[in-house]
This record gives sequence, structure tokens and C-alpha cells, in this order.
Amino acid sequence: MRLVFAGTPDVAVPSLDAIADSDHELVGVVTRPDAPSGRGRRLTASPVAQRAEELGVPVLKPAHPRDPEFQAALRDLAPDCCPVVAYGALLPTSALEIPPLGWVNLHFSCLPAWRGAAPVQHAIWNGDEVTGATTFRIVEAMDAGPTYGVMTERIRPTDTAGDLLGRLAEGGAGLLVATLDGLEAGALQEREQPADGVSYAPKITVDDARVDFQRPAVVLDHQIRACTPAPGAWTTWEGERFKLGPVTVTYERLAPGELRVGRSEVLVGTGTTALRLGDVKAFGSRQMPAADWARGVRPGEGALLGHV
Repeated sequence: MRLVFAGTPDVAVPSLDAIADSDHELVGVVTRPDAPSGRGRRLTASPVAQRAEELGVPVLKPAHPRDPEFQAALRDLAPDCCPVVAYGALLPTSALEIPPLGWVNLHFSCLPAWRGAAPVQHAIWNGDEVTGATTFRIVEAMDAGPTYGVMTERIRPTDTAGDLLGRLAEGGAGLLVATLDGLEAGALQEREQPADGVSYAPKITVDDARVDFQRPAVVLDHQIRACTPAPGAWTTWEGERFKLGPVTVTYERLAPGELRVGRSEVLVGTGTTALRLGDVKAFGSRQMPAADWARGVRPGEGALLGHV
């Protein structure tokens, strides 16, 4: 089967590699245009574009998939199907109609749960015990198309969004290839998504990632892990942004935001029990273990995180 793969970030690369290694013919790749990156803000090709170039596959980088030039180029490639992983742009009907078997998306949740841009982050933040990945045919409504296959994955107590997404990207790549195999063989039937159980996972913003120590410790643990590595959980210290890595819930009791510095640990109070801080990054400093930070700044008695 002739395939044109669409994807942009690192999480899409395992699926690109799996398709390239499959029995299908990878005839092209669609990705987002080059974007500024790094301290120098140089224009940089997406991870998918870089990998496609290594594989020797033609790459299309439309400003928007509604562009007539892009759609003409896609028709010239004559794909039977377009598999998609985290492409990052809405596909108009005119583009959806080009491949006879449609655009098949790998989405990192068990649909209809967590439709939207940040399903893995919301699953962790919500305290879900299990999530997964689903393949479905893209329609105009967001993540609402009929499904083909699903895999499940347990959310571990220490999982960050990065950890979990990495496992789903690897496992999901196999699911996507199996779905494409089934479509080629005519062995798959579409299943409409149920109306019950729909939930949404909008993009998590920097403002969303701000930690409020009045909230319960378990809730903050989920929030911080969900925001790691991006956009990064944060609070304030002496009026400046203070980034927080994953934490550990303890049985200690402190006032919300109150710091207690020990020889090898730093605790901060919440609305319930205290959290043991992991790595932190103060404004203008590098990331380091919280105990190392505390030895440098020596917070006084009664010092608070998150105090404005």
C-alpha cells in the first residue's frame, strides 16, 4: 500500500520508522514547516522531517494543508492512505478526501476519552490508572472518527508525561502498522465511538502549570508529573519563577508553601501533607537537586514557596 506519513515531533518518529520498515511503500512525508529553535532561534526542521531526509523520503512542509500546491503534490504522490501521528494542523475535507482509505491517526488515549492536544498530560493529571492509544479515521470533528484498534498501558505511580508518552509512542507504532496491514487486507471494520465517556484534553499552558500549594499533595504530584517535561510546573521564589521537577508525597505536615530544609531533603507544605522536592530550577540558575539549591540560598525559618 502506498503511504504518505504525516507527523512533526519526536513522538511521531517511532511510527515513521515502523512504517519505513514495514511491507508498505512510504512515498512521502508531510510535516510542519521549519520553526525557530534553540538559543539562536535558528530555523530548524522538525524531528520527523530530519528522520525522513535520513530515510531518503520526499518531504512536504505546507504552511497549511488547505494550500492548493500542497494538495496537488499529495495527489501526485497517489497515496492509498495517510497515517498520522501528532502532525499539528487541522486537515480540511479537500485534503481528507485525497487518499481512498483516508487519513488514519494514532491518538494517545483510549478514545473517546481525552480527545484533543494533550491526552497523556490530562490522563496523568486526572489520576487515571490506565490509558492507551487508538487508531481512527480522521473526520472534521476533533478526534471523533470511527476507530480501528486500541492498546492499553498502565500509568505508573512515578510516570511523567514524557515517560508515558515515550512508551505509548513505541507501542503505538506497532498498533499503527497493524491497522494499516488490516486496512490493506480488508480485514478491519470501523467502529463508531460511543457517545458516553467523551472527555477533552486541551493544550496545557504555562499558566495552567503554576502550582498552588493550597491544593492537596496528591493533586499537585499529578499536576507536576503531567507538566513534565513541558510546559514545566512552576511556582515562585522571592518573586521569580521557580521550576519544579517531579516530587514525592510524604506524611509530614507543614503549612501550605512552607519550606523545611533537612540535611538531604527539602519539604514544602500543601493543603494536606508535605511534598519532598526533587530537581528544581531557580531563576537564572541551572537545574539541580532541591537540597543543593537550599544549601546555596539557605531559606530562613518561615520561608515560603509561591509567596508573592
